[in-house]
Parts: sequence; C-alpha cells; structure tokens
Amino acid sequence: MRVVVVNEPGGVDALQVVEQPDPEPGPGEVLIRVKAAGVNRADLLQRQGLYQPPSGATEVLGLECSGEVAALGADVSTFAVGDPVCALLSGGGYAELVAVPAGAVAPVPEGVDLVEAGGLMETTCTVWSNVVMVGGLQADQRLLVHGGGSGIGTTAIQIATALGARVATTVGSKEKADICRELGADIVVNYRDEDFAEALSDDPADVVLDIIGAKYLASNIKVLARGGHLVIIGMQGGTKAELDIRVLGQRKGSVTATLLRSSPDEDKAEIVAQTVEHVWPMIAAGTVRPIVHATFPLDDVSQAHQVLEDSSHVGKVLLTL
Repeated sequence: MRVVVVNEPGGVDALQVVEQPDPEPGPGEVLIRVKAAGVNRADLLQRQGLYQPPSGATEVLGLECSGEVAALGADVSTFAVGDPVCALLSGGGYAELVAVPAGAVAPVPEGVDLVEAGGLMETTCTVWSNVVMVGGLQADQRLLVHGGGSGIGTTAIQIATALGARVATTVGSKEKADICRELGADIVVNYRDEDFAEALSDDPADVVLDIIGAKYLASNIKVLARGGHLVIIGMQGGTKAELDIRVLGQRKGSVTATLLRSSPDEDKAEIVAQTVEHVWPMIAAGTVRPIVHATFPLDDVSQAHQVLEDSSHVGKVLLTL
C-alpha cells in the first residue's frame, strides 16, 4: 500500500509517499480502506520532529480518516465489510489501509459524504470531550474558542451554538471573522489588532478551549468567569508559562491540559461513543456540518501541509485516496 512518511524531520518537502506492506487487523481491530484523511496541526509538528507518536503507534502520519471496512479482526461484531466508517487514529491515516481498534471507529453520520467524513472525527471528538465532558459547557454559558477558522474552531462554534451556549472566538482575518459569525459566534475578536481579554471583560467565559498554550495562559485566566474552566489542547504558543494562582483562585477556576492522541484505547472508545450519541444527531439535523476548505490527492500531501502551515484555510484540509 502507499503511505506518507517522514524520513528526516523538516519542511513540506520532507513528506515522502512510499510503499509499505498492507496491515492485517488484529483482535478487536477494523481494517479500513481509506477514502480521505484529515490534515491536522499535529501532523505538521510530527513532520518537523516536534511531536513524536505515542509508544507503539505507527510513524505514518494521519490522526483521522474515512473509508470502507475492508476486513474485521477477531471479536469484532459492530461493523461489517463494506460499511462506510470514519475513525480516530493514533497515526496511519495517510495511507491506503489502516487498522484501528473498533472502539475508535464510527459510522459515517447521516448527511455527510465519505470524503467529508475524513475530517470529522478529530474535530468532533476533540470538541465534545474537552468542551462538554471536561469543561461542562451548558446552555446559556459562554464559550471562548481560539482559532475560530480552524477545523476545531468551526466545529466548536457549531456544537456550542447547538447546545444553546454563546460563543466568542479569535481569528486572524476579516474573512474568517465573517464565517465564524455565520456559524454562530456572536463575539469575534481579530487577535492581530484586538485584545480578547478586554473584549470579554463584561462577558467572561465559562469555558475556554485553547489551542495556543503558554502565550495565552495569563489572558485566558483573566477572561474566566467564576467557576470557569480553561481547557488547553494545543501548544502553538509554547509549553511553559507562569501561572498567577491568585487570579485563578479569585475566579475559582480550573486549568486542564489534554492530549487526545495519547489517550488509552478505552478512553478514546468512550469519547467516540459519546460523540456519536450527542453530535451525530446534530449533524443529521443540519445544525452542525463539516467545513472543508480543500481536498488534495495523496501525492500532493506537501501542498496540503503548506495550506495548513500558511493558516490560509477555513475548516478542514483533506487528503483523498
């Protein structure tokens, strides 16, 4: 099968399409013939040598995919060969075939085509697990999500709006701001010329979903409502910062950092199950939809990475096979 690997860390030219043996599904696994795979920030970091796969995971890039079930391992009865599915992966999505624990596989939701589904699992599972399962967002509360034009951002805005919450977000351009408002955000802050903490000073956030990390830590704490939750899922702005416990204590706030990729299989299975139970009906109803910026064939993987690196996209960038 054809796969994408990185032999030496570097720029987009470090991505290589090579041949590897076809995988076989082990006990409890589903073998998927990949139709599309989402391109994520973690893939860029792995390509640059800044993010190592979890122990035991493949070096092949790709944290999510869609396709059809090609074969079933022992003890798998929840799917049948030929079923259209999407999956959350520890790696291996940039390939023609990938073997996945059955608990990380989901049926393609009603109203979504098989290519669109390639960018569905990483965003929906990340948002539901962190905003709702960890952050506890409820109707009439305020969510602040950074990077509103990203796959995570566009998904978070829609899910939070569907839950009846109010959404604030940060973006880097007028185009992205307009799209975020269309998706349901009522406060949109251009981080290039505005301070998001000042913009939310009279309407603080009950939950903050942060992809930046250290650079935004102080401002994220400042913007928390009483009893608010800051959930950090990314490190684009660094990994180390000083935490003012006094300010956090005044707000009775909490800070949680999570990494979905390295979570145990049983935790991922629970996240996938809850996402299918709660988010798939939103998608079927049309209140949440995948936002796809562009698709590229596997051989153009370098171009796909460049689009994500330039932050010129809105929503997901996909590879197709």
